[in-house]
Amino acid sequence: MSLIKLTIKGISYSQTQSGAYALVLSEMEGARTLPIIIGAFEAQSIAIALEKEIRPPRPLTHDLFKTFADRFLITVKEVIIHKLVDGVFFSSLVCEREGVEEIIDTRTSDAIAIAVRFLAPIYTYENILDKAGVYLKVEEELSLKETLEPEESSLDIDEIIAKKEDRFSNLSLEELHTELEAAVDDENYELAAKIRDEISKRA
Repeated sequence: MSLIKLTIKGISYSQTQSGAYALVLSEMEGARTLPIIIGAFEAQSIAIALEKEIRPPRPLTHDLFKTFADRFLITVKEVIIHKLVDGVFFSSLVCEREGVEEIIDTRTSDAIAIAVRFLAPIYTYENILDKAGVYLKVEEELSLKETLEPEESSLDIDEIIAKKEDRFSNLSLEELHTELEAAVDDENYELAAKIRDEISKRA
């Protein structure tokens, strides 16, 4: 069965599931999307890897994995989302060291957080997209549209992790940059993302 290449379209905060986020993947050559519900830590880790302005003062778990792999000459060639059972996605990391390839089972959220750091492609199968599409329709009947339906979710990468807030609108750019630096130093990445959004609006 042929693989379908995916790209990260965005991350949206769930209005209906506390602490949950929807990571939305889309096929490179098509219009279908693959929403995956992930936890706050994994969402932050993926978002930070995608961002250029936010750099944690200490490495996150996925950063540590990347450093470890680099030190021991391990590369992550690709991520494959290979199974969907009862709404749970199963994935594999395809790794290589000294010409020897190994396949490692992993949670999809961890796999994608690692793939972003290695600039590794993300793939899935046609039947996964078919199953996910059917699964979304069931979820819509359960009134979870706000979490899973891309058309009604904010998928702009500039809005990742946190909802927009107006609390920083009265601060100057200099004050905002000071607040951003303090938030990163405190490892409060959710707050840092909100401040960064406000700075981006004024650019």
